[in-house]
Amino acid sequence: MIPPTFTEIIRRRRSVRRFRPDTVPRALLRELLELSMEAPSSWNFQSRSVVAVCDPAAREALSHAANGQRQPREAPVTLVFLAETGRWREDLTEVYESARARRAWDEEFLRATATHGIDFQRDLEERGLGREYAIKDATIAATHAMLAASAAGLATSAMNGWNETEVLKVIGADHRDDLAVALLLSVGFPAEEPSHPGRLPLDRLAFGDRYGETL
Repeated sequence: MIPPTFTEIIRRRRSVRRFRPDTVPRALLRELLELSMEAPSSWNFQSRSVVAVCDPAAREALSHAANGQRQPREAPVTLVFLAETGRWREDLTEVYESARARRAWDEEFLRATATHGIDFQRDLEERGLGREYAIKDATIAATHAMLAASAAGLATSAMNGWNETEVLKVIGADHRDDLAVALLLSVGFPAEEPSHPGRLPLDRLAFGDRYGETL
């Protein structure tokens, strides 16, 4: 079987709301999580994390927390992507040393990240934007997970609309005030093949230089 191209993966991905009960193999799930964490993040502080919820009772609780949406109940795993709003306050030595060892950053950039990067995050917090930026990091990671799942023959359903307090309680993180739920993503083998619902014409959605100008 010829593997799909990346373009085909993007074009064939659909949101699936019906899943087969088949378990996602642990090795495949770990690879999916690894690929999602390859996503870029602000200053590479990686202000995001993910919890893979597989336990049936916990998935039922997630369904309840998500206003009764059935995907967490039916899919064998639901990924809870979290925004780590306080990650930048932690000891980031491991981040810096990894970049140095891989020769990804030179010393000047390392110093800038350890100073300007932290100042940037502190400014965001003072302006009430720290949560927003961390949620962006987590959502980018969730997008990577959706595409990686599609490439592996899995289906996904990204969900909005949940009680954050209840979701955090389900995953045992309700004692943390520095976490925000960015996205719920149910993953499994599809039990349906939804047709493409179509998209608006590109000229309605993409512009050149100024909003509304034809590209």
